Amino acid sequence: MNWSSTAHWGKWVWAFVAVGGLSGCASVSLEQNLGRIQANVAGLTEGQLVLAQSSQEHQQYAQRANQLLSRPVGQQEAVQIALTNSHALQALLAQGWAEAADAAQTGRMTNPQFTFERMVAGDGLELGRALSFGLWDLITLPARAGLAERRIEQAQLRLSIEVVDRVTQVRQAWVSAVAAQQTLAYARQVFTSAEAGAELARRMQSVGNFNRLSRAREQSFYAEAATRLATAQHQAIARKEELVRLLGLDESQAQQLKLPERLPDLPPAVLAPDVVGAQATQGRLDIRLAQNALTSAGKAQGLNIVTSFTDIELTARRNTTFDDMAGGHAHPRGWEVAVRLPIFDGGGMQRDAWNAQTLAAAHRLEATVRAAGSTLRESYSAYRTAYDVAKHYRDEVVPLRRVISEENQLRYNGMLIGVFELLADARDQVGTVMAAIDAQQQFWQADAALQASLLGRPTMTSLSVTSLVPSSGGAGH
Repeated sequence: MNWSSTAHWGKWVWAFVAVGGLSGCASVSLEQNLGRIQANVAGLTEGQLVLAQSSQEHQQYAQRANQLLSRPVGQQEAVQIALTNSHALQALLAQGWAEAADAAQTGRMTNPQFTFERMVAGDGLELGRALSFGLWDLITLPARAGLAERRIEQAQLRLSIEVVDRVTQVRQAWVSAVAAQQTLAYARQVFTSAEAGAELARRMQSVGNFNRLSRAREQSFYAEAATRLATAQHQAIARKEELVRLLGLDESQAQQLKLPERLPDLPPAVLAPDVVGAQATQGRLDIRLAQNALTSAGKAQGLNIVTSFTDIELTARRNTTFDDMAGGHAHPRGWEVAVRLPIFDGGGMQRDAWNAQTLAAAHRLEATVRAAGSTLRESYSAYRTAYDVAKHYRDEVVPLRRVISEENQLRYNGMLIGVFELLADARDQVGTVMAAIDAQQQFWQADAALQASLLGRPTMTSLSVTSLVPSSGGAGH
């Protein structure tokens, strides 16, 4: 063997390894990871997505949360608090970063292996040195780096979807908490009125001006109002505590949390169907994730088909031999190639598995595309229906109830009806007001679900119909 030519060849090999290692490595930093996620969900996070890596940063974010808690927390402020203060969301971001880093690692070249041996034979000593690396790893490095970039993007898309889920939960929990608080305030008013009516009925019966049946009706409504108030108190606590958990508040922060007294007014107009359709086509997360999975499966299949047959390892050797008898030494050197022979396992089952995975990815993409339009139409229908119902209560039902109440007040002032007929009319308004609050709550929850669906995270909202049957206490007056 010509050692000089071998040394010249070895220099080119190591140069090729160095260039390949520098140009083919996939990498991702925390800033890059968060930046891409914020770009995916910019409409929901408004650039507030951060990951605290030290106690000092966590304290800084906690102070920001405390500033937001110093005044009544609106829906957007609740989202901002959750993005910086929730440890559950912070854990989600850290886990997403870990998945992206693991994906980047698959695009790195395997470290070379250095072997040193010492052999003694009689008066001779031989020192062997070998440096081995996977030649196939080097050849496939650009393809594996591209595949790693795809996997990084998949991890970031999955994390983006998780963030959309968490933000939607916060928005809907805020709506539920405010609605429960608003319902509780009204339930207290109803209870106070029912208590006064029951006491008046008791006194009138005691002087003989009220029969037993009428007294029982007033007492029944009072009992129902007490039950409704107890239930409303628990619901207000439960919905607020659910929001506390999603925001990641501690005990002192939970005590600071104050919510608006009522839900926001309905918007002047709803989103038009063509606007919703246009927004939905601007890079849905679910479709992008399915497309990325299919592309990755295809690239991985092409790469793995070749690697399933064989593997090649290149080793460069340089030994030093000492001859004590001759008083000299030599430096033999050379290289060897190791090839894995596909004798017992030709990799056929692995190739079948990769073919099946690619086929499954293709079907998942088609299923996602087909389901995307359907889920968006359903979500928009819930949004539009909830808006129409809430608007109907605001513009038709509640004003009509107000007119009836005003007319009954005039009749009472003219002594055409008694006080209990007036109280019966007030009881009939209870169902209307409760239904109006519920309709408004359902609209804002449907609005949050639609925003998530537009980004590609289908979130369904079920609409319920509140019965407007008048209270039993109003019968017979």
